[in-house]
Amino acid sequence: MEFKREVYTDLLNWKLKQKRKPLLLMGARQIGKTTVLKSFGENEYEDFVYLNLERQTDVHEFFMGNKDPQSIMDNLSLLHGREIKSNTTLLVLDEIQECRDALIALKYFEEELPEIHIIGAGSLLGLSIGNDRSFPVGKVEFLDMYPMSFSEYLEQADVKLYKTFHHYLNANSLNPIPNAFFDPLQNIFKEFVLFGGMPEVASLYLENRNTEEAQKIQEQILRAYELDFVKHADKTTSTKIQQIWNSIPSQLAKENKKFIYKVVRSGARAREYEEAIQWLVQAGLVYKIPRVQKAGTPLKAYEDVTAFKIYVFETGLLMRLSGLDPKTFITGDKFFKEFKGSIAENYVCQSLTKILGKPPNYWTSEGKAEIDYLIEYNGNCIPIEVKAGTETKAKSLATFKDIYHPIIRVRISNLNLKKTDDLLNIPLFFAEYSDVMIKKALRL
Repeated sequence: MEFKREVYTDLLNWKLKQKRKPLLLMGARQIGKTTVLKSFGENEYEDFVYLNLERQTDVHEFFMGNKDPQSIMDNLSLLHGREIKSNTTLLVLDEIQECRDALIALKYFEEELPEIHIIGAGSLLGLSIGNDRSFPVGKVEFLDMYPMSFSEYLEQADVKLYKTFHHYLNANSLNPIPNAFFDPLQNIFKEFVLFGGMPEVASLYLENRNTEEAQKIQEQILRAYELDFVKHADKTTSTKIQQIWNSIPSQLAKENKKFIYKVVRSGARAREYEEAIQWLVQAGLVYKIPRVQKAGTPLKAYEDVTAFKIYVFETGLLMRLSGLDPKTFITGDKFFKEFKGSIAENYVCQSLTKILGKPPNYWTSEGKAEIDYLIEYNGNCIPIEVKAGTETKAKSLATFKDIYHPIIRVRISNLNLKKTDDLLNIPLFFAEYSDVMIKKALRL
């Protein structure tokens, strides 16, 4: 089963640019980067050359000590068996982080052979770029790829509901969705949160609805990440990375989800684990959500670096990492209430990160109130609360309103779409389009 990925449109836009630079497609392991690049190369180009630099280590010598892009292309053409022509051929260097010289060579392709369509991709590119002073800054373009969206999953799960989903998404009003559509969307959304983010897991689940087999694939993915800890970090750091990773379920099971080092290990201190947390962030496996001391713009100016939350980049893997049994969550609203509402919060974090291109912030007021997420929109700070189940109380939003008088307040919950005065309720399954809903609410 091949899913239609939204990032495909971004790749097309890159191809059509007049002043195009080499592209780096970034994202965690097994979210579908290789599949979408192969589909893009085969469908949009006359010729397609694909190299996996993790497996094909023999081609590393083409880039080592040789920064002449034409010489590199000549060698690749010989390997390919025919000339790699500009504009009609796509060259993909997958797992490019495994060959530092190939990363550096992108600079010379941009300067001397800009007509070559070249894409580098990798699951740990963030680590390579963040720790390499010789990286060709300004000579490449970046494109972030994320786990599958609910919309991408829904198109394969139920094409009629997919059309209904987009009908109400694109409607000019914010009227509630009829229950005949809302309830089925809710049910499929629960499936998606459990098994829909990783393409291989989603494909298997949609084909046979076997939760145990889907969980096995998730466990294999988690095992691959843990092998990366050992492979790409020294022994001391990899141990700390594993400790941080394993502590995330306990961190999120707390009522107050602020990251606490003593949950990792008794007596642990920040300076011991800062590098391990940064490793997970750069690998794209977690999102670090900083607290802001004031709801002012830019939010970054008010960040408190000592207080933050950490969420996993995909909810299904968080469930597996936590050892939670999906069978106990699939019915009713217990799904959202259990685990202190962390599943819903984690999903909204994923969605907002994708919308913003960076993780959002959160805000607290001297222990009296806490806003789950705070985002900037047209120079305004907009508070977003995530509510599990059908709970409707929003005391923190009321407190925030009294202090800052925002242009709109947002609650993302299990309830239907609705706007009452300055309070907009967005269903969880629309979270990935929160920006669209906010824009619509401010216009109406």
